[in-house]
Amino acid sequence: MSDNVLQKILHPSQRGKIWQTFIFIIILTLFGALIDFGQYYNKLINKFQLPLPHVKEVLFKLGLDLIGGTQLIYQANVAAVPLQDRNIAVEGVRDVIERRVNVFGVSEPNIQVNKTADGDFRVLVELAGVKDIKEAIKMIGETPLLEFKEQNPGLRQMTKEETKQLNDFNKSAEQRAEEALGKVMSGGDFGALAKQFSEDEKTKDNNGDLGWINSENNYKLAEASRKILVGKTTTDLVVGDFGYEIIKLEDKRNRKDSFNNKEEKEVKASHLLICFDGVADCKNGLTKEKANEKIKKLKEQANIKNFIDLIKQNSTEPGASQTGGDLGWFKRGQMVKSFEDTVFSQAIGSISNVVETEFGYHLIYKQSERNIEEYKIRHILVKIKTKEDIVGKQSDWQNTELTGKNLKKTIVQFDSNSNLPEVSMEFDDEGAKIFENITNRNVGKPVAIYLDGYSISMPTVNEKISGGKAVISGKFNIQEAKLLAQRLNAGALPVPISLVSQQTIGPSLGQQSVSDSLRSGIIGFFVIALFMIFIYRLPGLLAVFALIIYSILVLAIFKLCSITLTLSGIAGFIISIGMAVDANILIFSRMKEETINGKPLTRSIEEGFRRAWTSIRDSNISTLITCFILIQFTTSVVRGFAITLALGVIISMFTAIFITRNFLNLIPARWLEKKS
Repeated sequence: MSDNVLQKILHPSQRGKIWQTFIFIIILTLFGALIDFGQYYNKLINKFQLPLPHVKEVLFKLGLDLIGGTQLIYQANVAAVPLQDRNIAVEGVRDVIERRVNVFGVSEPNIQVNKTADGDFRVLVELAGVKDIKEAIKMIGETPLLEFKEQNPGLRQMTKEETKQLNDFNKSAEQRAEEALGKVMSGGDFGALAKQFSEDEKTKDNNGDLGWINSENNYKLAEASRKILVGKTTTDLVVGDFGYEIIKLEDKRNRKDSFNNKEEKEVKASHLLICFDGVADCKNGLTKEKANEKIKKLKEQANIKNFIDLIKQNSTEPGASQTGGDLGWFKRGQMVKSFEDTVFSQAIGSISNVVETEFGYHLIYKQSERNIEEYKIRHILVKIKTKEDIVGKQSDWQNTELTGKNLKKTIVQFDSNSNLPEVSMEFDDEGAKIFENITNRNVGKPVAIYLDGYSISMPTVNEKISGGKAVISGKFNIQEAKLLAQRLNAGALPVPISLVSQQTIGPSLGQQSVSDSLRSGIIGFFVIALFMIFIYRLPGLLAVFALIIYSILVLAIFKLCSITLTLSGIAGFIISIGMAVDANILIFSRMKEETINGKPLTRSIEEGFRRAWTSIRDSNISTLITCFILIQFTTSVVRGFAITLALGVIISMFTAIFITRNFLNLIPARWLEKKS
């Protein structure tokens, strides 16, 4: 085909649009690559000190079968719950389980409610990194406990005589501890001195051996141990949780994550926070846009020398004017994810770009980083007394007779005057009388509502409430009101759950699965690439480039949408690669038929895409329908396969029709004629 024919088909304005589309594809690909490989990009910038901005590192969310952990399946007994309340009751149980497993420091637990064909409700709990699975099962299985508490008016204070008794006892304990420390420093046998002086009954007869500790299970002793050389003892008394401590450091080691065997680190940082309207307890009156403008200006001014002053003058964090935004030392899992990802990836001594979290906008100054250490120690404990030892354990809140068993139902409604959401509670006859008495004696005072030992609301009583109905009002948004109602119903409608299945996957098996899947995917990709190039030559090579872009975009979407990748999900992704190639094969085959029939190449390209589209459309739509059914009516393993396959199919249609077509239109016709 001559260049003249090509010019007739592709007007200069059309070629301009093709090049614009090509540039858009390149930008889109680079954006996807930064998401996929952001950690390597940031390391490159840090290594060579390049004047380029860092990108937010987004990690793949891996399923239990890839990182190891435990899967528990519970069956909920909803026989005693009214039919119309069953869904919300089970969702309430799901919420309670999620909060309970968070106590174990589980990273992003996956908890789902599934309804079987028989109408039974099952709760799927996936826990990654849980070490004490028996304790987790015990805690998860407990019935939610809803309590109503009022302020405790009977807090007892110590008398002068009791105060003197406390001071005398502690002074005597300090003298005894000083005596023991002196003998240790003089070269006395630590084990013998532990037996003589220590008041820790569990260790005194075992040379004072306390085993391995860290900053999580014994912060004060761990911090003291950090300053001691191995084989040495403290030169001063350490005030621990139970009294005066003398410590001898036997050994120390860097702590490793039990699932990926990598050394754990912690960072020391401070931050400047600017909140905005819509964030809980934010009172600075700034819109989100104004808050963003303000923190960007502060970022331009900020440096290491003036950062603390900027925090004290501008930060909206409570107490920041005194603390300077100091966060102390913390490890992964203790901060919200976007904050954590930023601070752990930035360089020591640097101030981050603006980071948005649920609390507002942040600037983070990373002061230091260190390995998390564990210490093997021996100790001598000399106990002291506290106020609680004399007056007993006291709480600012005391239980009332009202509990979740008296709460019939909780619903979200809207105030007729302000149209704001509020939470309405209705009690049974017994609960109505108890609630009336509680509100009568607490007018103008708060009444706290606790679920599983945590305060979920603390409304103030405006007046005596009779009739067994009450409303909790405040500056709720609809999501907050729904969550409160759900939590109240979780206590009001206790649903017994029984463990029906438990599956544990070790980290080594999960890591092996990741390696095998990666190797399989790479081999499959190269085989497909060789096939396409061998059969279709230059168009096949272009299809391979489109396939690379397809893979980059799909993986970026998996990260951005927090799609949980499981083995079945990876299988869905790999299958979608084959389907992406299948679309190209249909197009190229149609192109060959049109060329054989005598049509010019550029015309054959147009006809090939037009005539292949209906087949591509129909086959992919039928696949998407199947995926939709699997997503709606199956469990997490099959659902993961369906989600990744559906996303892959959608993106494959885009790359096959849009990207491959653009590449073909960019190549001069004479090249395609020679190389096809």
